[in-house]
Amino acid sequence: MHPPRRRQAGSPATPSTEGKRPALRAAYRILFLDGPNLNVLGKREPGVYGKQTLAEIRRSVTEAARGEGAAVEFFQSNHEGEIVTRLQEARGTADGLVINPGGYTHSSVAIRDALVYAALPGVEVHLSNPARREPFRKQSLIEDVVVGRIAGFGGFGYVLALHAILDHLRREGGIAAR
Repeated sequence: MHPPRRRQAGSPATPSTEGKRPALRAAYRILFLDGPNLNVLGKREPGVYGKQTLAEIRRSVTEAARGEGAAVEFFQSNHEGEIVTRLQEARGTADGLVINPGGYTHSSVAIRDALVYAALPGVEVHLSNPARREPFRKQSLIEDVVVGRIAGFGGFGYVLALHAILDHLRREGGIAAR
């Protein structure tokens, strides 16, 4: 069962009846969490990660979320402990998450454990396709504790991940099921 959600003004949950103000529907709250080095996107290895900055990706996600009636929050840290703390805080305050742990994908048991604790459905996203990269990048320590993974589509992968997590939440008894 999901915790109470913030309400989005003007979004009817049920068909309105003439002369009555429509009821408001809950907006899903999605946390986007980015790990180390993602703050320097656009400058760091653009041949691998693309020229789009994290700020540009966030603008695209925000626009897509607005169109879906969802609320998004963004967090980026180069520090494993800060990521763990933010995941712990997400329990009960977010409905789902999209996570790009960066290099911690392959090494952080602590982030994996924090994902398990947060107990939120999530999508793992990567700008490049780890399966086509160095052998050590082929292992994800979080792939078995998220709903799915989107990789290799650059910054657009974040928008795809937003749509994927919203679809999952709706199918699992969320807004569309009401």
